[in-house]
Amino acid sequence: MAKGLSSDEEIAHKCFTFVRDEIKHSSDFKLNPVTCKASDVLKYATGYCYAKSHLLAALLRANKIPTGLCYQRLTITDTPPFCLHGLNAVYLKKYGWYRIDARGNKEGVSAQFCPPLEKLAFPIVTLGEVDFPEIYSEPLPIIIKSLTNGKDYQDVANNLPDLEVIKEVF
Repeated sequence: MAKGLSSDEEIAHKCFTFVRDEIKHSSDFKLNPVTCKASDVLKYATGYCYAKSHLLAALLRANKIPTGLCYQRLTITDTPPFCLHGLNAVYLKKYGWYRIDARGNKEGVSAQFCPPLEKLAFPIVTLGEVDFPEIYSEPLPIIIKSLTNGKDYQDVANNLPDLEVIKEVF
């Protein structure tokens, strides 16, 4: 995939575009099986945002580009309940850590690769939504559990994982 490309930015862009555009979002396309591991996402060409972020991390890491997993807490319809959304952070020599979202574009969703500007799939708009600042080396256990326990894409959609946000008051 990265053959002939020389910079980390070119390789990251190519991998991002491949995952965003060639791997179908399970819920958008109503596809099974539910995938979690990068190899399964690639094999079946489908995955939820979390699984797509696992594949993108694997592709970038295979090209020696530091990559992590990130999460947002979002609503689906601008009102609770909330669920987690998976994306990536990639380390680009020219810019440092840069978040990218290979979820897959559709009407109303347009994630792009244009460092240093972030163009994620979803902005934070509703009270209670959160852009978590952490960059993880491995998927959160709640994500793995959701994807591995989901019987099919609809079961996962009906039971999307969430993390409660606890605000400390001083």
